[in-house]
Amino acid sequence: MMSAKWDDNRFMRWISNPAPTALYDRQLVWLSFGLMMVGLIMVSSASIPVSVRLVDEPFYFAMRQGVYLIGALIIAGVAMQIPLSRWQQLSIPLLFISLGLLLAVLVVGKSVNGASRWLPMGFFNLQPAEVAKLSLFLFIAGYLVRRHGEVRESVTGFLKPLAVLVVIAGLLLLQPDLGSVVVMFVTTVGMLFIAGAKLWQFGVLLFTGLGLVGLLIIAEPYRVARVTSFLDPWQDPFGSGYQLTQSLMAFGRGSWWGQGLGNSIQKLEYLPEAHTDFVIAVLAEELGLIGVTVVLLMVFALVFRALFIGKRCLEANQLFGGFLAFGIGIWFAFQALVNVGAAAGIMPTKGLTLPLVSYGGSSLFIMSTAVALLLRIDHEYRLETAQAHQRIVSHEKRKRTKT
Repeated sequence: MMSAKWDDNRFMRWISNPAPTALYDRQLVWLSFGLMMVGLIMVSSASIPVSVRLVDEPFYFAMRQGVYLIGALIIAGVAMQIPLSRWQQLSIPLLFISLGLLLAVLVVGKSVNGASRWLPMGFFNLQPAEVAKLSLFLFIAGYLVRRHGEVRESVTGFLKPLAVLVVIAGLLLLQPDLGSVVVMFVTTVGMLFIAGAKLWQFGVLLFTGLGLVGLLIIAEPYRVARVTSFLDPWQDPFGSGYQLTQSLMAFGRGSWWGQGLGNSIQKLEYLPEAHTDFVIAVLAEELGLIGVTVVLLMVFALVFRALFIGKRCLEANQLFGGFLAFGIGIWFAFQALVNVGAAAGIMPTKGLTLPLVSYGGSSLFIMSTAVALLLRIDHEYRLETAQAHQRIVSHEKRKRTKT
């Protein structure tokens, strides 16, 4: 009995404590894999009614999510083998590829719910906005390495990456996809702040950005309807406020511990997009506040690991990895905040996925690649630190031998 208890303690230490000799971030692996498993389980539960209606197969979307998950792990495995120096070299070509995809989706894109955001790729529909996010953050990280002093000292250096953001934002707004634009804007501002740009520049940028977002909302009646329905969804519960009121009912039914896995009522085609943008509402109904809290803690623990990796790399003068890790951390945090906030009625409804949890090939592939990049950044930091330590030890040994 004591042996079993000792084995349990050893197992928990193995999961929770960093291994000094390990050349990868074990907690990051466990957190990302755990979120993927939560996503697979909740997509399987939330998608049964719509799967039966569309193809008369209850686990159609669950099986597709499983295949996407396998593909995401393969892509992540390949991405981890590529050195950061190579990613830095590829940052500009990848940016041009994403711009090409954003142009292509406007011409031959698949329209869903009035938005042309997807390129048919056979087995799945590619969402170029997801590719553009990662490409933009790779480009900005590379730019901050090349022009670090210029960003700090001159307005021109500060504005150049914003010009690239404006081009991408223009193409995204033609789809239209305001949510992705806001995510890119916030992440770009965060990366520039970490790089040391001046405070007054951020004041001007934030006021300008908020003003432009306000104008974009006013320019489109459906965006105005989203904002007004978010403020009082019960004013039009069967019109503009329908999706949010159904989501709030799911949160209310969940209470503390939930109705039990598979027992959601709102997923029975009352709540639109139950397995994609609003999967957290089904999770809240079935697993309650405790389940939502656990998932959010996992997401923000992953974000904390990303920020910690970025801070450590910048301190070691590994600038590209440091800026990119900060960018990925801000991206994951803000997108998760918007997704959960929209489902809970705290923010206006936006078509943004919950990282590593919501259904969809494009989001899962790109988010998994981002996690793989974090693992690669951390691996190269640990490798360089270990090599530096080994050089110091070797030098001390040679000194002792000589004396």
